[in-house]
Amino acid sequence: MILLTDTQRDRLLANGRDRDQDHIPVVKFFNPFGAGVWLATELDEDGDIMFGLADIGYPELGSWSLNELRSIRLPFGMGIERDLLFTGDFPISVWAEAARETGSIRDAERLLYRSGRLPGGKHPDMEPPRS
Repeated sequence: MILLTDTQRDRLLANGRDRDQDHIPVVKFFNPFGAGVWLATELDEDGDIMFGLADIGYPELGSWSLNELRSIRLPFGMGIERDLLFTGDFPISVWAEAARETGSIRDAERLLYRSGRLPGGKHPDMEPPRS
C-alpha cells in the first residue's frame, strides 16, 4: 500500500513549514494486527520525519520515521496501512486530549465521531462562535 499520496505529502510538508499551528491530522496509519496508530500532521523537509500523535501502547505527541513505518513487516506479508477513510476533522490538540482521556487513539476516535462530542463533554454544536 502507498502510505502517502502526493496530495497528503504536499499538505504535510506545508504544515511542517508552519509548525506554530494546531494542525488537523492529514493522514492516519495503523497496524491491522494490533497496537499501533499514528496521526500525522507534519513532515520535515527530509521527507522522513513526521510529527503528530502516536499510540503504540500509550498516546503521545512526538516524531517518528516514515521509512521505519514502511519497513515494518507483519504476518501474511502485510505492513502498516493508511486509513483510506480518515478525514481528521479536529485539531491535533483535540485528538491528543481525547486520546489521553480514553487511553488510546482508537477509543478517542469513537469518542469524537460516534458520540459527536469533543473532549470534556462538549458537543461541537454547543461551542461558542469564534471571533
